[in-house]
Amino acid sequence: MKLEAFNRLDAGAARDVVRPCVDIDRWVEALVAGRPYADRRALRETARTAAAPWTADEIDRALARHPRLGDRVRGTSAEASWSRSEQAGLGTTPGDTDTAAALAAGNRAYEERFSRVFLIRAAGRSAPEILAALEARLAHTEDEEIAVVADELRQIALLRLEGIIEP
Repeated sequence: MKLEAFNRLDAGAARDVVRPCVDIDRWVEALVAGRPYADRRALRETARTAAAPWTADEIDRALARHPRLGDRVRGTSAEASWSRSEQAGLGTTPGDTDTAAALAAGNRAYEERFSRVFLIRAAGRSAPEILAALEARLAHTEDEEIAVVADELRQIALLRLEGIIEP
């Protein structure tokens, strides 16, 4: 969607456009209220500012709709489509069941430790890179990890926003 078209939408339609980026009401409302934007840079700055900081409760509510990394994403929602696209590079090489098994085991350990799904900006990262990050993050304290999750969620939201709003 062109930025000019986004600027002209009624508030409800504008919310529907940006909510798939991240389902955090305060962030969505800030982007809608900030219209009209002169350019994508201004929109991105509003998005970045509104995401700093997100509370642990906001993050946990947003993650409740996020699929587990490596799971087959189902559904036709915008969020499902984004997740499929973002995780497309997670495929392991043929016969490399070790990495897939390690990711699955790491996901289970992470969920047991932090009571939320493991979230990482998968776009542009390989399965071994994600596995290394997952293993390192299992050593974090809750405070350290929630800060990392907030940053990863912010990166995902900004990438999705850039994919939705064209110049």
